[in-house]
Amino acid sequence: MVNVPVLEQMNQILHILFIFLPFLWALGTLPPPDALFLWAMEQVLEFGLGGSSMSTHLRLLIMFIISTGTAVTSYFIPSTVGVVLFMTGLGFLLSLNLSEMVFGFKHSVTGHRVGTKSKALPNSSEKQFTWKEYLFYSIVLVLALLETGLLHHFAGFSQISKNSPQAIVGYILMILFIILWILKEIQSVYIFGIFRNPIYPKHAQTVTLFLEKQTKLMKIGVVRRILINLVSPFAMIAFLSLDSSLQGLHSVSVSIGFTRAFRMVWQNTENALLETVIVSAVHLLISNTDIWWNRNLDTGIRLLLVGIMRDRLIQFISKLQFAVTVLLASWTEKKRRKSTTTLCVLNIVFSPFMLVFIVFSTLLSSPLLPLFTLPLFLVGFPRPIQSWPGVVGTTACVCADTVYYYQMVPSLNTALQSAMAAGSLGLLLPGSHYLGRFQDRLIWIMILECGYTYCCINIKGLELQETSCHTAEARRVDEVFEGAFEQEEYARVCSINEHFGNVLTPYTVLPVKLYSDARNVLSGIIDSHDNLKEFKGDLVKVLVWILLQYCSRRSNVQENVHKTENKGKASLIILPALNTSPQTESPEDTDSLNSENLDDWSDDVFGEEPTIKKGKEERDQLKVLPGINLPIPGSVESQRVGKHSAGTVTENSLYQAVALGYPATDKGKQEAMAYIPLMEFSCSHSHLLSLPEEWISNCLPNSKVKEMSSLFPEDWYHFVLRQLECFHSEENASDVVEEIAKDRVLKDFYVHAVMTCYFSLFGVDNMIPSPGHILRVYSGVFPWSLALDWLTEKPELFQLALKAFRYTLKLMIDKVSLGPIEDFKELTNCLEEYESDWYIGLVSDEKWKEAILQEKPYLFSLGYDPNMGVYTGRVLTLQELLIQVGKLNAEAVRGQWANLSWELLYATNDDEERYSIQAHPLLLRNLTVQAADPPLGYPIYSSKPLHIHLF
Repeated sequence: MVNVPVLEQMNQILHILFIFLPFLWALGTLPPPDALFLWAMEQVLEFGLGGSSMSTHLRLLIMFIISTGTAVTSYFIPSTVGVVLFMTGLGFLLSLNLSEMVFGFKHSVTGHRVGTKSKALPNSSEKQFTWKEYLFYSIVLVLALLETGLLHHFAGFSQISKNSPQAIVGYILMILFIILWILKEIQSVYIFGIFRNPIYPKHAQTVTLFLEKQTKLMKIGVVRRILINLVSPFAMIAFLSLDSSLQGLHSVSVSIGFTRAFRMVWQNTENALLETVIVSAVHLLISNTDIWWNRNLDTGIRLLLVGIMRDRLIQFISKLQFAVTVLLASWTEKKRRKSTTTLCVLNIVFSPFMLVFIVFSTLLSSPLLPLFTLPLFLVGFPRPIQSWPGVVGTTACVCADTVYYYQMVPSLNTALQSAMAAGSLGLLLPGSHYLGRFQDRLIWIMILECGYTYCCINIKGLELQETSCHTAEARRVDEVFEGAFEQEEYARVCSINEHFGNVLTPYTVLPVKLYSDARNVLSGIIDSHDNLKEFKGDLVKVLVWILLQYCSRRSNVQENVHKTENKGKASLIILPALNTSPQTESPEDTDSLNSENLDDWSDDVFGEEPTIKKGKEERDQLKVLPGINLPIPGSVESQRVGKHSAGTVTENSLYQAVALGYPATDKGKQEAMAYIPLMEFSCSHSHLLSLPEEWISNCLPNSKVKEMSSLFPEDWYHFVLRQLECFHSEENASDVVEEIAKDRVLKDFYVHAVMTCYFSLFGVDNMIPSPGHILRVYSGVFPWSLALDWLTEKPELFQLALKAFRYTLKLMIDKVSLGPIEDFKELTNCLEEYESDWYIGLVSDEKWKEAILQEKPYLFSLGYDPNMGVYTGRVLTLQELLIQVGKLNAEAVRGQWANLSWELLYATNDDEERYSIQAHPLLLRNLTVQAADPPLGYPIYSSKPLHIHLF
């Protein structure tokens, strides 16, 4: 029979509820259907089935279906031993990173079939998983099944008492919990986030010194890892296997409770240990069997209820701390106090109602939403841990600085692996947020998924060019980290965290291989008359060295492809016809310069002075990065103009920026061009260093040709010849070099090529260059001259000349800072170092990004700030440095992200100025907004889910 009064009562309740639905929708408390569905699956999977939040929605759906099927199947197994073995085995397997393991195994099998070695990315599964790890998991699974089956079959079952086997295991678990808690706390810089850890290194400026001081902590971390991964799970399995509740078959409570319990043992060992210790302690303290807790609930359901209460209690404390921080910030900041005084007073007067909002938000596991980050709180709609509907890592506002994060992520991944395994980052829970800081870089790390010996994270990189609001918050981040990690050796042993009220709590530092950024003003170097005078002489030497090195490598490549048939015969060089009447159009009327427009200069004294334009390549500045490239809100999209080679800019804009004009040109009669007749090499080996035929022609007047011989450094030319490696395979190599050095024809060809490039770089006037001229040529804008058309028709030689000019500039700076060059050998070593270890160019060059991804040890760039009138140099150095990492209040992040979503969806605040709101150093509001997924946030880098193996 249908209970009519109950239906009538439900009808009344629903009528009342429906009245408030429009108000709840207007306040943003009602969730969208997709968010509600994902949130419900996540809650059931985590608290009802013992799983974890997943890194993607598809993984969440698949894991939810499999986990539900496991619980249902366990209900129909007729044997108690079979039920226990089934729960233990499936609980262990489902807690592993199965998808990555299967993918890695499949990839390795495929690789063996084709007989090739797999080349994996640093974060790919095929590189992480080895046969040793598969063997380890197999052994652990077999031992767990043996332990569960034997204990359940042979051990006697009785109600838990002080002397029962289950009680003894409970005592062991309590001891384990205390030990693990102590080992975890001493791994981080602060204990409870308040008292500084006396064991943690106080101050370490270098990675080597820090690692030496951290040796003890690393050893403790190994012990903790063994206790977490091996000892604790087997101890908890013993506790569960000895429980008398497993004797009752076909019980829904047993199927749900123990399926979750056997899964939690592996999925989240630390939380499972805490829950088991609480249940065991309550059993021992409450001996009365008539109490509801002991009479109506089995151990599995007790563990489930304790798990829910544990999670909600932690959420309540975090939400309460977040609300108090918002109130304190509104009251203590003078700029905010006038506008928020009334709200603060109302919150204090109606504090019970505010607590009701916090409790309601905690029960729903939904974010506590501070409207416009004011002390006016609402309950946000329930949503998954990720907070955003899109796939993780598919969108980012990619820009030129993205490459720095892309380079450092593999090394950061490795450092996080060690820190997480040792417990340096505290308790790892899905939804936790960490903030890393190094120089001008801010790294946002979010935990997406956790399981047995693995963790899945997302890494975001925030923009390097900080606004004033971001600078204020970044300064607070620096203060928090400096107070924790940069204490003097004579400081107090156990100090207090001065920034305890901040949402950021320092945890540890990580050694990461990345680029340090040093920016200097070059005043007194690039504008020195003596330095510029030496620059011209050095440029000729560098040109000789680069051309000889190029031809030497070119001959080696050609010989490897095709052996020269007539090696003993003299080489005959047939020169192309020379144009004796070149065009004399003015620079303004010709596009033969093959240069592009420099539309803007950096307004930062340390900026990337000339911004090089490369057509439509602006749309995907970093081709290797996946995802959708979105512009940073509020930024002006630079317009790319031009059509030629990378590294060139418009001459007009450069001359205007540095306030210098074009060199005067004579449009009258042209001096006769030099004619080079048909010539033969006097040495049979000279073909090894022969220049390309199109480089040998001459375009300079006879008067300029006569000047070449006096400027060409013959002694340096002979020295470089003796250093070349292309003659080492020849018999009597020293004699061959001497013969080539005496070949006047070969030398004349190098004189023509080198000096033509030289005059193309400086112009025919051969004056001492100005600093503005140095910058223009460094940026790829050569002065107009008769030789320029000739040079630009040879793109390869053009790039070599530009490369020589940039090397010479770096050489000039090094001579001032490190001392003069003593001899040719030292100069050769310096140039070889530039060739192998340096990239010298412009920040906006595509090759600059390639050099960073290839991890060149050093990079150098020259720039100019027109506002201050100074020339700047930027040096990137690849080295292992320390990144400071702290943990953020997860509820503060969720609350601010919920407020951001509410502003756009409900308050229709689509104005881009919402990104420039006032700084909030306590809550780090601007940084938190920036870390949100686009289009609401604008991180410049966002990784795909990275699976960290904590084995």
